[in-house]
Amino acid sequence: MSSRGPTVTMKFASNLSFMFGESPKITERYQLAKQAGFKAVETGFPLGFTAQEVADARSKAGVKQVLINIFTGDVTKGEMGFAAIPGKEDEFKKSVALTIEYAKALDCKKIHVMSGKVESPNEINDSTYESNMRFAIEKFQAEDIVALIEPINSITMPNYYMNSFEKGLEIVKKINSPHLRLMLDLFHLQHARGNITRTIKEYLPYLGHVQVAQVPDRHEPDTAGELNYRYVFSLLEKEGYKDYIGLEYRPKAGSAEGLKWIKNFGYTL
Repeated sequence: MSSRGPTVTMKFASNLSFMFGESPKITERYQLAKQAGFKAVETGFPLGFTAQEVADARSKAGVKQVLINIFTGDVTKGEMGFAAIPGKEDEFKKSVALTIEYAKALDCKKIHVMSGKVESPNEINDSTYESNMRFAIEKFQAEDIVALIEPINSITMPNYYMNSFEKGLEIVKKINSPHLRLMLDLFHLQHARGNITRTIKEYLPYLGHVQVAQVPDRHEPDTAGELNYRYVFSLLEKEGYKDYIGLEYRPKAGSAEGLKWIKNFGYTL
C-alpha cells in the first residue's frame, strides 16, 4: 500500500530518443507516446527533421514537450555539442540559434546544453564553457527558456567534458541565473558518484529536471539493477520535487509493455 497522500503525484515524460523505437522516426513516436498514455515527452535534437515537421507531430499527438537537447553537431563524427571546445564558438552560437527555433516551434521551455567531448580538459575549456553558457543563457532568457546542465558519466560516455556533478553544480551557483538549472539523471549519478539520497537533498534547490533509468543496463526502473526506484521516487516526493521526470531508458521489451511499472509503483500517467 502506498503511503503517499492523495494529492501527491509524479509527472512522467517519455524520452522519445530512447523509447518507442518500434518506429524509426522520432516524429511518429509522439503518437505512440500519446497512445501509451503519456501527456508529456522530451527528446534529443531531432536530427533529420525540420522544426515544422516535429512541431506538427507534437501538435497532432497533443502532448507537451518539456525538454529538447541542443543541436549536437555531427554525431557520426562523435560530436556531442560544442560548449567546452575552444575554436568552436561560432558552431556553438549557431547551435543555440537553431535549437531555439525548434524549442519555440515545440513550445518547449527547457534546453539541455551539451558540452562536447574533450580528451584532456584544462582551464581554457573551463573558461570557454562558462563563456558559452553565459551566451546561451542570455539568448534563452529572451525567449523564457531555461538552460540545463547535465553531467554525464565518463564510463558510458568517455571524454565528455561535463562529467562531474560537483562541477555542474559549481557552474550553476557561479552564474546564478534563474535561466540556468542542473539536470539530475540518476543513471549518470549512480555511475559517477552514487550517494543518491544526500545528492538529491543537497541539489534539489538547483534542479530543473530529473531523468531515470536502472543501472547498469539502462532499462525500466523496476528491472534488476543497483537502484531502488520505489525509494528514489518516494524521496523525490518527500523532498518536494514537483517537476517532470524524464524516462530516458531503453525498454527491455516493448515500450508500452514495459510501462507496467508505473501502475505497480502506484503512479499513473
